[in-house]
Amino acid sequence: MQVRFAEDHISFLSYGFRGAMVHPMGMLTPAMIRDADWKAIRPEIRTARGETLFLPHDQKADLEAFCHRHGIAGVSRPDTWGDLLEPFLDTRIDADQERATIDRLHGAGFAQEAITGIRRRLAPIMLAYNFGAMVWEWIHLGLFDLLTAANASVIDPALQAELGDPAAFYEWTMAIAEHHR
Repeated sequence: MQVRFAEDHISFLSYGFRGAMVHPMGMLTPAMIRDADWKAIRPEIRTARGETLFLPHDQKADLEAFCHRHGIAGVSRPDTWGDLLEPFLDTRIDADQERATIDRLHGAGFAQEAITGIRRRLAPIMLAYNFGAMVWEWIHLGLFDLLTAANASVIDPALQAELGDPAAFYEWTMAIAEHHR
């Protein structure tokens, strides 16, 4: 991932997530940006059409300055994907923690059947990503990790193909990321 900031736009010179409006290269102007979160684990831009785009960690300050310069709001939102992907962490989740996660997902409008279905659909690729590819993440897996798993060369292409059309899968992930609104 390579991003360059200019006075009046952000250029994505290398963006590896198939389906993204800036894949493999693209540009955003301030009018195309709804809000941003430069304080997130991985800085995020949310486009006017509801897409979440990620930036390298070391460009948090660049994103913040760009947003301040153009009056773009800084907004943190609930991490729906972090909750949905919690079972794939390399850690033991106790009953209270799992109950709290399910309560947050229910509060965001997810029925239990939807939660179960999403997790079942993603189990093969997330297990291959976190354990097969030896990522061993034990604190947080989120949308960035899911998109990485769906696009990484270290993941079996057959598992990635099971996700369906890359652009349709990407749109599905973005819709879920926006679901809480």
